[in-house]
This record gives sequence, C-alpha cells and structure tokens, in this order.
Amino acid sequence: MKKMTFTLDDESVIELDRAAARLGIPKSQVVREAVRRYGEQLGRLTDEERRAKLEAFDRLVPAVPTRPREDVEAELAALRDARRQGGRRSPAS
Repeated sequence: MKKMTFTLDDESVIELDRAAARLGIPKSQVVREAVRRYGEQLGRLTDEERRAKLEAFDRLVPAVPTRPREDVEAELAALRDARRQGGRRSPAS
C-alpha cells in the first residue's frame, strides 16, 4: 500500500467519519472501497442513458425490414455486377 495525503471539504469529512463509525472500519478502508466502487461505475450507463438507448432500440428494431435471405443476396449480387461494369456512363461529347 501507498500512503497519500488528501484535502477534503467539511461535508466529505463528516460523511467519511460517519461511514467509518457506522461500518466499524478505518477511514482509509472507507476511502479505498469508495474509490474501488467509483472506478467500477466509470464507463457504465446511467439508468436514464440505459432507458433512452432501450427506447431507441425498441423504436428502431421494428423498422428493420425483414426479407428472405435469398432476396438480399440477389440484390447484392446485382449491385456487385453493376459496379464491375462501371455503373452509369455519361454519353461521350
């Protein structure tokens, strides 16, 4: 472990003292656990962000066209053939 020095505001000191007393553990352990939990939360979506993404998913998924695989593959093949032939050509002037 490494010893460090921090400056905390009065409200944070009160919360730290209260948490350590309530849990019956040293203040340094409260800080270690708080930092670990904070680190676990980084990069995670908030409940509001998660709800918004799920709503967007629910709105967009029904809009995805459902076509037989054969139709999709035939359309892609036709596009590839058109590209190989150079696509549209302008008339020579």
